Amino acid sequence: MKRLLMVGACCVALAGCGQVKPGHVGIKVNQYGSGAGVSDQALGVGTYFTPFGTTIYEYPVFTNTYTYSTNSHEGNADNEEFNFQDKSGLALAADIGVSYSVDASRASILFQKYRVPSEQIVSGPLRNAIRDSLITRAAQLNIDDIYGPRKAELLSNVQKDVQRYFAPFGLRVERLFWAGNVRMPDSVLAQINARIANEQHALAAQAQVATVQAEAQQRIAQAEGEAKAIQVQGDSLRTNPEVLRLRAIEKWDGHLPQVTSGATPFIELNK
Repeated sequence: MKRLLMVGACCVALAGCGQVKPGHVGIKVNQYGSGAGVSDQALGVGTYFTPFGTTIYEYPVFTNTYTYSTNSHEGNADNEEFNFQDKSGLALAADIGVSYSVDASRASILFQKYRVPSEQIVSGPLRNAIRDSLITRAAQLNIDDIYGPRKAELLSNVQKDVQRYFAPFGLRVERLFWAGNVRMPDSVLAQINARIANEQHALAAQAQVATVQAEAQQRIAQAEGEAKAIQVQGDSLRTNPEVLRLRAIEKWDGHLPQVTSGATPFIELNK
C-alpha cells in the first residue's frame, strides 16, 4: 500500500511539471490565485513545477524558417500565398518565406502582446504584417519593376517594415525571401517575356555593331601606323642617303657582277 502511495505521489508530481526544451525560452502563466498573470521572468531550459492552472509556453530563441505557400507540404496545409496588386491594379500572388527567432529578454512582452504560442504568431500577426506592408509597397511599383530589377528591393522594404514593427515586442524577423516567382496572368507574363527577349536581341545586335566598329577602327589605326612608319622611314632615307648605301653593302654577298660598265657596285668614291 505504501509503495502504491509513493508511485501515485510521483505520478502527480510529474503531471504537475512542465519543461522548457533546449533552444527555447519559457513563459510561465498562472491563471489562479494572488500570483495570477504572466511571469516577467523568462524560464531557461529545464523542468518546472506547474500546479493546476499554470502553463508554460515555449518560444524559440534559435532561428526558425516558415514558408507561406500554396504548397500544402510547406508551412500550413491551407493556401497561405500572398495576394497583392501593382500600381495599375494588376492582380499578383507570391509565396514568401520568413526566418525568425525570439529575443529571450523580451519573450514575456511578446506573450503579453499576443497571448498565443509562437506558431500562432507566425500564422497570424506576422503574416498579417507582411501582407499589409507588401500590399502598400507593391502598389507603388509597376509590374515591370516587381517582376524585374526592383523585385529584391520590394521585399527588402517589406522586411524593414516588419522588423520595425515587431522589434519592441521581441520578435526578430531576420529575413524575408521569395519562395518562388511572382505569379500573374499568363497573358501578362507572355508579354513581359517577349519584351525581355526583344531587349536582349537588341542589346546583342548593339554589341555586334560595336565589335565590328572596334575591329574596323583597329584596322584603320594599324594601316595608319604602317603608313606613318613608311613615311618616316622614307624621309629618313631621303635625308640620309648614306644609310641606304650602307644597307646595300650589308646585304652584298661579296661577288661582283660580270658586267658593271667599269663601275664598282654599291660603292661610289667621291672624286
